[in-house]
Amino acid sequence: MSTTLQPYLKAVRQTLTAAICVENFSSQVVERHNKPEVEVRTSKELLLTPVTISRNDKEKVLIEGSINSLRISIAIKQADEIEKILCHKFMRFMMMRAENFIILRRKPVEGYDISFLVTNFHTEQMFKHKLVDFIIHFMEEIDKEISEMKLAVNSRARISAEEFLKRF
Repeated sequence: MSTTLQPYLKAVRQTLTAAICVENFSSQVVERHNKPEVEVRTSKELLLTPVTISRNDKEKVLIEGSINSLRISIAIKQADEIEKILCHKFMRFMMMRAENFIILRRKPVEGYDISFLVTNFHTEQMFKHKLVDFIIHFMEEIDKEISEMKLAVNSRARISAEEFLKRF
């Protein structure tokens, strides 16, 4: 892990740990409903101030909290066109399988690549520190995965070009 990534991930970890103190809270509008307030936004007094943690202009995390839910949106570093395509395809692949990841949202927040939604039901069923660890581990590994895919695409393109140019 790079030395510039460590303080960024530490700030994200501490903010997530502080923000994940969610509790069961029924809707103030509809009786017997319990929807994530960060999604429905019916009561302004139940929402926390959104926090953006930015490593640079392209790599950032938005943490939006409320009384019963927490939405974490991540913008992943995309240096060139190949990384943009690989990131888009990889995120689309994961979001199509969102039910297997439990806290993964099917659609990211506008301007971000992927979003997670943690509700009070998730924190009741799972350990809070393990949820935070999962998100931090995801952030660490996603850059490595995209870099490895980029290297694989480049090496495959080089081999294809060599085979094609052998004929001339």
